[in-house]
Amino acid sequence: MQNFAPIALFVYNRPKHTERTLKFLKQNELAEDSRLFVFSDGPKTAADEDLVNEVRELLKNIDGFKSVEIIERKENMGLANSVIAGVSRLSAAYGQVIVFEDDLITSPYTLNYFNDALNRYRQEDRVMHIGAYMYHLQDTELPESFFYRAATSWGWATWERAWQHFEPNIDTLMAQFDAKKRAAFSIDHNMNFWKQMQDFKRGKNNSWAIRWYASIFLKNGLTLNPAQSLVNNIGHDGSGVHSGINDIYNVIINPKQITRFPDEIKEHPQAYQAIKQFLSTRKGSLWQRLKRYLTERLS
Repeated sequence: MQNFAPIALFVYNRPKHTERTLKFLKQNELAEDSRLFVFSDGPKTAADEDLVNEVRELLKNIDGFKSVEIIERKENMGLANSVIAGVSRLSAAYGQVIVFEDDLITSPYTLNYFNDALNRYRQEDRVMHIGAYMYHLQDTELPESFFYRAATSWGWATWERAWQHFEPNIDTLMAQFDAKKRAAFSIDHNMNFWKQMQDFKRGKNNSWAIRWYASIFLKNGLTLNPAQSLVNNIGHDGSGVHSGINDIYNVIINPKQITRFPDEIKEHPQAYQAIKQFLSTRKGSLWQRLKRYLTERLS
């Protein structure tokens, strides 16, 4: 009997997104074999209270999973603390965990992918994170799944053995970087990962994800990723905590099951180049950027 990983779903004040996320999750082939834990954060302001309650009403009717447990917080923990606490709790209890937020739609095979990979790389200390999201890459020759250095946070999974290396203290993390590491960490300066670290230190973001990626990177860890995304983020409509209105990261979900996984535990150089290429050109021409800026401003 296979032991399927528990699912942690973090929700807040977006009933429509939560409903869609649950609808797609429930359509997963392994949904009825999986335990679902929904962490509902408390309202930050009185204005949020009605929406938080609306989400909680919706959660009362979840079915289609092996079991459902709703954890309602009275206070507002914030997304980062909520994720860290939930992931720590479930990985300690079950040795592994699959993580979703309330704005992610999945393929029917996303849970298969996570569970297959969790089982396959359970004893491989260097593999620390399994991501389900991938940018729309131009390279069509990539394998179905590959190893890469950075951790994506839109649908992911890990083991307790890896999560124990999560370092929440930003100063402890930043002290271990020199110029060479900063360049490698930020994909040869094509992604603002280092700036995200600095912004966290200055209190400009409260990202658990950048600290998790830094923790993995400093352990020389790897992340497993699909060449074609198994998840799409529907939160880029201005409703999310950290996401503006944006279509750069919009993807078409892979309709097929991933059956092939890398044997060699090392970063895939071709995939790295394809991701670097995407990141270096993702914002488009000056005109496209201006148009997007105005669209975001006007809405």
